[in-house]
Amino acid sequence: MNESNPPRPNSPEGRDVASVIHPLTNLKTHLDKGPVVIEDGDGVWVTDIHGKKYIEGMAGLWCLSLGYGQERLVQAAADQMRRLPYYHLTNHKSHSPVIDLAEKLLEIAPVPMSKIWFANSGSEGNDSAARIVWYYWTAKGMPDRRKIISHRQAYHGNTIASASLSGMHYNHASFGLPLDGFLHVTPPHHYRFAEPGESEEDFATRLAGDLDALIQAEGPETVGAFFTEPIMGSGGVIVPPPTYYEKVQAVLAKYDILLVADEVITGFARTGNMFGSTTMGLSPDMLVCAKGLSSAYIPISALMVNARVFDAIAEESDRVGIFGLSFTYSGHPVSAAVAREALAIYEDEDIVGHVRAMTPHFQGGLRELLDHPLVGEVRGEGLVAGVELVRDKATHEPFDPGLAIGPFCNQRAEEHGLIVRAIGDTISFCPPLIITRDEIEEMIARFRLALDDTWARVQGEGLAAAG
Repeated sequence: MNESNPPRPNSPEGRDVASVIHPLTNLKTHLDKGPVVIEDGDGVWVTDIHGKKYIEGMAGLWCLSLGYGQERLVQAAADQMRRLPYYHLTNHKSHSPVIDLAEKLLEIAPVPMSKIWFANSGSEGNDSAARIVWYYWTAKGMPDRRKIISHRQAYHGNTIASASLSGMHYNHASFGLPLDGFLHVTPPHHYRFAEPGESEEDFATRLAGDLDALIQAEGPETVGAFFTEPIMGSGGVIVPPPTYYEKVQAVLAKYDILLVADEVITGFARTGNMFGSTTMGLSPDMLVCAKGLSSAYIPISALMVNARVFDAIAEESDRVGIFGLSFTYSGHPVSAAVAREALAIYEDEDIVGHVRAMTPHFQGGLRELLDHPLVGEVRGEGLVAGVELVRDKATHEPFDPGLAIGPFCNQRAEEHGLIVRAIGDTISFCPPLIITRDEIEEMIARFRLALDDTWARVQGEGLAAAG
C-alpha cells in the first residue's frame, strides 16, 4: 500500500490492519499504511493482489532459496501428508523421513558431526544450542560456564535466549533483554569500525584481542560458548576480514570455549559452498541451519552437534533420567520429507555450481554501483550482499538515522518492482539461488533507479556532504 492511500476497510489490506500483528514492523505506522499483499509467486518473481510483479530480491526473509514453483517440494509434502502427517520423536519413537534427513545432513556437514537435533525455526535452533551449551558444561562438572558471547548487530533469533544472543537494539528494547550472561563484542566490519589507517589484518588482530580481554575480564571459567554467523546477514551483510575467524578460533581454543555457527542464512549454497563455515573457515562444535533447509516451503530447523558435545549430554541425560529439551513438532515428518527433497534438488540441479556461476555477475554488478554518489561500500559473498549508503563517501560519514534514507530507498525499490530490505542505510540482497543472469541484471537496473530517486531526495533537501 502507498502511504498516501490508506487501506479501505473491507479490502484485504484493511482486513489485515484490523486483525494481524506484524513482526519487524512499526505497528502504529502499519495502521495507516497497511501491507503489500502478495498473491502468488513464480521463480524469483512475486505478484501482489493488484497484479503488480516484483523481483523478490530477498528470497522472502533470506530463506526461499529454491524460488517459487518447486513442484517436487509440493509433492513431497502431499505424499507425506497422506502417509504419516504427524509423529513425534519422544520416548524412543521415530519415523523414516527424519532418519533420512538426519543421515543426509551428517553426510554433507562442513565438519564431522555426530547427531542432529530438530526444531521449527532458526530461533528455536539457536535457543536449543544455548541450552545445550549450559547442559554440556553441567555435564562436564563446570555449571558456572553459562556466559555466551556473540556480536553486536548479530541476529540469532527471537526467543528469549536467541534474542539475548542477538545484538540488535530492537530485539532488546522494551523487552528487558538481553538476559544476564549474554555478552556482545564489536562486529567484524572493517569499513565501519576500523581505526584510521588500520589494515584488515590489524583490525582482525585487534578484535581477537578484544575478545581475549573480555574472556579474561569475565573469567574463562564462566564462559561457555561463542556464537557467530559466518556472514552477519541481518546486521547488514557483514563479511569478516581475512584472518578474523582464524584468530578468533585460536582464542576460543585457548580457553576451551565451544563455537556455535549460526548458518540459518548462510547454509545451503548461499555463499558458493554448501555451508558458510566452509567459505569462512569455521570449525564449529555445533551448527544451526534452517531457512534454506526446506527452501522455506515448510518450517524446520536442524542443529548439528559434534561427538564432543553429544557424548557429554548423552551421559548427563542418563544421570538425570531424560533429556528434557522437547518441541511437539521437532522433526515433523512432513517438514523432514520436504527438507530431504530440498537437499536432493540442491544436488540434482547443482545449485552450488549455479551460485558460483552467478556470483561474478551478482557481486560484480552491485560493485559497479560504487560509482553512484550514495554508495559507500558493497560487500558480500556468493548470492548475498549489502550496499551501504553514506552521506560522505570519502569519510564514510553516515546519514542521520532520523532521515531514514535506507527505508526511503527501499520504498523506491518497491515502486520500481523490486523487493529488497533496508537495514539502517544498508540495502541487503539475498535473491533465490535459482536467479538467472538476466534477472540479476534486471534486479540491479531497478535498484539503480531507486538509488537515483534517493539521490534526488538527498540533493533536493540539501542532505549531501559539501564538496
